[in-house]
Amino acid sequence: MDLALLRTFVTVHRAGSFTRAAALLGLSQPAVTSQIRTLERQLGRPLFLRQARGVTPTTIGDELAHKAAPHLDALVEIVETGLDEDSSVRTLHLAGPPEFTAERALPALTALTDQDGHSHALRASFGTAEETLEGLAAGHHDLAITTVRPRGPLLTATPLCDEEHVLVAGERWAARVGADGLHHRATLPFENLPVVEVHESLPFVSRYWAAVFDARPTASGAVIVPDLRAVLACATAGAGLAVLPRYLCAPALERGDIVALLDPVVPPLRTYFLAVRTGTLSMPHIARAHEWLLRAAVDWA
Repeated sequence: MDLALLRTFVTVHRAGSFTRAAALLGLSQPAVTSQIRTLERQLGRPLFLRQARGVTPTTIGDELAHKAAPHLDALVEIVETGLDEDSSVRTLHLAGPPEFTAERALPALTALTDQDGHSHALRASFGTAEETLEGLAAGHHDLAITTVRPRGPLLTATPLCDEEHVLVAGERWAARVGADGLHHRATLPFENLPVVEVHESLPFVSRYWAAVFDARPTASGAVIVPDLRAVLACATAGAGLAVLPRYLCAPALERGDIVALLDPVVPPLRTYFLAVRTGTLSMPHIARAHEWLLRAAVDWA
């Protein structure tokens, strides 16, 4: 049996769609359809039920995927690793948001190097949740950290940790808000104050306002910079108020460089997920890194 047909079959099974599988494989949709029909003729059984949106595997299709996918993944790992390389060395490709990946994930994974006699090479890339999940689905990454839970059978996600958000500002703006602003839930003390954010749409401030005040912010962005570490630096310098993850701004809060403007009873949270392509946790280097991050996340809570 042609391994290319099996590879296409497993990709369709995981993607749940001929169109999605074609994009992942770099083939046209007719080519994918033709390969699946060829495989079905060879087996004498239908493997998928065609529906208005995508396909659903038959019982035979599920059984074949369960048996074939781990072996195909192992063959891909051999090819990607290289027959002439030391088989104990594996390269892990990680993707996620720049700040969380840099501050949390990478320090945790670098400690994995040379664990239990297994040497790990690590490659990291940053991107939005959409970019990260697309890259994972296409096979560019082994693990992805994202704030969006992926849908469909192609990707599997595990909750990693929750991130608490804090409304902060430098001393100048904290003094203007006044001590009363630290406890009540009215938006009035924060009206028309300058905002430091990562995007013009004010995603962090808007999420905080909706959760704490059940309202939309009235201010516009005074400083827009696409990195939360730069947002922290600008807020510390007095550019305006900002909403930041507590893990990122905790040292500055302890030093008094910035002040928490509110202490809500239930602080806004955002959940991070650790995503992989379905079936790839059978690969030891991915499974070890996945487990290592989940264990490290216990201390991040």
